Amino acid sequence: MIQFITHYTESISYLDSAMYALRGGCKWIQLRMKDVSDEEVRPVAETLLEECRRHGAVMIIDDRVALAKEIGADGVHLGHDDMPIAEARAVLGGKYIIGGTANTLEDVMRIYEGGGDYVGCGPYRFTTTKKKLSPVLGTDGYRRILGGMKAHGIELPVVAIGGIELDDVAILKNTGVAGIAISGAVIRSVSPEETMRNFINAEKRV
Repeated sequence: MIQFITHYTESISYLDSAMYALRGGCKWIQLRMKDVSDEEVRPVAETLLEECRRHGAVMIIDDRVALAKEIGADGVHLGHDDMPIAEARAVLGGKYIIGGTANTLEDVMRIYEGGGDYVGCGPYRFTTTKKKLSPVLGTDGYRRILGGMKAHGIELPVVAIGGIELDDVAILKNTGVAGIAISGAVIRSVSPEETMRNFINAEKRV
């Protein structure tokens, strides 16, 4: 599974970035709009939810649990400084998808024990699309975390994230991760839709 996380440039809005991904065939969009109010996010989220439904895609909202429930998004993704996973599960109930950000095995265990559905694990390498970057994992980091999960009997899909380029897809999938999340590699490319398709095809070939 390839996930796309919205971002922006001087010429591309958050919604534009999501539309490129959807038109390129992506079936999982995370609306991530940091440092703005719910009032600014809501109209973008409502429009994007309609587009995701039209394209048969899952829509996740970063951080904003109440807003996700209000508009009927498919779920939320929660970072280290966001609402605890268990608290979000209590608010949303069982039908919503809840993902959490991890950089260590301890993070993964917290997400698992809180009732999370998947782990966004990274960063794979340095990335400029996220502030407060955790230590870079590389392929060895993913193998170490996945090995620890197996030893503890934890079965959760792990999605690699952070500075991932097209050539990294096969390498990362061979570590055992379930999916890959991308952002900058798509919106910085000359042809975002084509780049999205290339990522999806590369993941299918592994």
